[in-house]
Amino acid sequence: MGSIGSKRQEVKQRIAAAAVTAGRDAKSITLLAVSKTFPADAVREAFAAGQREFGENYVQEALAKIDALADLRPRIEWHLIGPLQSNKTRAVAAAFDWVHSVDRLKIAERLAGQRPPELPPLQLCLQVNVSGEASKSGVAPAELPALAQAVAALPRERIVLRGLMAIPEPAADVEAQRAPHRALRELLEALNAGGLALDTLSMGMSADLEAAVAEGATIVRVGTAIFGTR
Repeated sequence: MGSIGSKRQEVKQRIAAAAVTAGRDAKSITLLAVSKTFPADAVREAFAAGQREFGENYVQEALAKIDALADLRPRIEWHLIGPLQSNKTRAVAAAFDWVHSVDRLKIAERLAGQRPPELPPLQLCLQVNVSGEASKSGVAPAELPALAQAVAALPRERIVLRGLMAIPEPAADVEAQRAPHRALRELLEALNAGGLALDTLSMGMSADLEAAVAEGATIVRVGTAIFGTR
């Protein structure tokens, strides 16, 4: 097993240990390998080590990689986790399995209208700005319920709203790391109490995945700890 494979195994062990501590089943947590800025060969190496879910931030770079790895379709799952401009929605709707970074209705409507009918529905998460940083993408928590209801009402044969995603501010200690992840989980619980049926919390990265798992993460997004520093 190459270095990417062994690093991936270490991350899987971290997730498993965090799950045990939280009293959760490690199988309920998906490791999303964030391959942005790494070449298609690195994705291929991770795939050979058993990884199937990959996250990309930049649409053009991702499309080139998806094309280069066309032989791995449909055994590979592509997730867009970076910002999505409306002029890129058509390409994303045709190429990806998941989009984590929807933060306004217009983007969701375009993805729903442009998802090729022969493909299964695109799985969506709404990105929430839980830390309130001016520089961060994401819907404000106060505006989330209206957006979630509107997105959930779009045609389910084209897109399915699955849950929420956040990129909290970095924090030094686990208790401080847990607070924004807890806030995202509570937002999801409130939406479900309001009649939605969401099952996905995309949160936690290389530095804070333990805190995220403790608060209920179902997808953790890990790049550096698998592929190395960019």
